[in-house]
Amino acid sequence: MPLPVPRPFQRPARGATRHVEVGGVRVPYELVVDPWPDPYLDLDAYDPDADLMPINWGPQHPSTHGVLRVKLFMDGEVCVKAVPYLGYLHRGVEKLCEKLSYAQVTPIVDKNDYVSPMMNELAINMAFEKLLGVEPPPRAQVIRTIFAEMQRVASHLLWLGTWAMDAGGALGGGATLFMYCFREREMILDLFEEVTGARFHYNTHTVGGNRHDLPGGWEEKAIRVLDHIESRLPEYEDFLRDNDIFLVRTRGVGRLDPLLAMEIGVSGPSLRASGVDHDRRRDAPYAAYDRVEVKVPVRDAGDALARYEVRMDEMRESIRIARELLQDVPAGPITALKPVKMPKAIKVATGRSAYVGIESPRGELGTFVIAQNERKTAHLPYRLKIRPPSFHAMALLPYLAPGATLSDIVVIAGSLDPILGEVDR
Repeated sequence: MPLPVPRPFQRPARGATRHVEVGGVRVPYELVVDPWPDPYLDLDAYDPDADLMPINWGPQHPSTHGVLRVKLFMDGEVCVKAVPYLGYLHRGVEKLCEKLSYAQVTPIVDKNDYVSPMMNELAINMAFEKLLGVEPPPRAQVIRTIFAEMQRVASHLLWLGTWAMDAGGALGGGATLFMYCFREREMILDLFEEVTGARFHYNTHTVGGNRHDLPGGWEEKAIRVLDHIESRLPEYEDFLRDNDIFLVRTRGVGRLDPLLAMEIGVSGPSLRASGVDHDRRRDAPYAAYDRVEVKVPVRDAGDALARYEVRMDEMRESIRIARELLQDVPAGPITALKPVKMPKAIKVATGRSAYVGIESPRGELGTFVIAQNERKTAHLPYRLKIRPPSFHAMALLPYLAPGATLSDIVVIAGSLDPILGEVDR
């Protein structure tokens, strides 16, 4: 039984994309694929004359963006089936969080999405605050939002540099673009270090607000850094925008059907690049996002190139949001609770549960938590579940890899921006 290969796709002229409404959501008609490639393809029923070759991609391959193994079945140069194997990085974080108090959990989750630790801290502490019914003060909310948007820029910079290396040494002068992206990312990490004393795993968000306040003059310094990074973005684009190799390797590659994306639970830039206009910062505001206008970048092509374009636009938008908030950080306290001195200081009434989702650089990062049923253990979560966007992105590989070449699969996986720390948790 021959594998259905996705039909050739020509990028439509601007304004020429047709849209249809499915379940109340407008999606680009050209991206709807029928049928989807079969992720459960029976290899015994495949063409008996084919000479299938199994190839293990990872778990040590640098382009898997973490400890990921994908077993690929290749018919010559074309993949016919892809089977991801997760679990090589599993640390049992969710179960560990159930053994720690609400006050102790934050530094544990820093290491999930290790490219954007601020997001992990924000998502889990917002869930605890919802359990408690606590609202952080305005200053803390604004600081959290500034950190989130600066972290988004730092995350996208790392993604851009590593993805260009995934696609080939000819892109961006080999490792040049990678080094340029790290050059600006270091400036953001310097700013975070000045606030928290840590360079990467910050432990700065806490239940009820923030642990660290902004030092004097930090706002002005942060605005200068953001202005500098914004001036560098055209430089990154010059490496790739008119690069024929980059365009050939990304245009029409890894086209993502928006209906498939929503079926699997994909969110963030990968979903918006397939024409679905959804962003939790705008559609379900949290922290201080109700203070600013959030403009959501959307593309209709659904390919690797569109995912690149969305993230480049997101960096500009994040810089604008952070800069606007930095110009008017309200005075006042940075936490709604008393300083925590003992692990049992924060206790939640029994029987409560809460879910909070935020817009991380990779999509919806959610935390579902259930409080204990006994008063003597009210300082511990009873159950805690993290909803990581990278896990849902990895679920796309069995659909996007069939019909692609091995070199294209590297580009496709990189364009989804997975972080395996939050896939396995």
